[in-house]
Amino acid sequence: MPLFGFLLLFVGMFLYVGIKMNNVISLANLSVLLGVFLVAVSGYSLAKPAAVRRAMRVFPRANVPGYVLMLAATAWFLWNIRIEDMADYREYKYWFYIGFGAVGIGSCIFLRDFLAVRGLAVFMLLLARLMLDTQRTYMLDAPEAQMSEWRLVFAVWAYLIIVASMWLVISPWRMRDMIDWMLAKPGRLAAKGWFRLGFGILLIALGLTVFGIPDTAPE
Repeated sequence: MPLFGFLLLFVGMFLYVGIKMNNVISLANLSVLLGVFLVAVSGYSLAKPAAVRRAMRVFPRANVPGYVLMLAATAWFLWNIRIEDMADYREYKYWFYIGFGAVGIGSCIFLRDFLAVRGLAVFMLLLARLMLDTQRTYMLDAPEAQMSEWRLVFAVWAYLIIVASMWLVISPWRMRDMIDWMLAKPGRLAAKGWFRLGFGILLIALGLTVFGIPDTAPE
């Protein structure tokens, strides 16, 4: 299914950024990366609305996407613990690995109801952290004369993701209700697709112009 392919691509991209690149990416690169992904997903949504509607209806209780998202989020979170400077808790890191690893794997076994929603919410929380850290680095490193307030797009977007993700972790069935509302009228899904398409184009434009030409993250 193409949408499952989009999910694997999304997860794979940010696991690479998080683990291989140690969460280090320029704001320009992040903006282009997110923009291209949004344009691709929204383009497919507008071209194949029936397929998207079917996928959205089954997603909240789908096990395979839930396994992918939850295990990927667990791996990314454990990597963050590994690279985090935790001077006061360094000797306990081993127990953090065991505890949080057990929570992530255990969720796939004992908490499979709405696992896809919970997994997506946790993964998005980690993405929000990456977005906030990246825009903060841009704010501190960019010369004051060249720093753009467009960076606040990422700050506001990240905090909206955090609020929504925390809400969905606590009440995952709310996504089912939101999907039912979204699909109640065909125009709503189309409007969402056009909005994401426009936002994706904006992110690409910001990454290529306002935030500068994407550079290579340091090793």
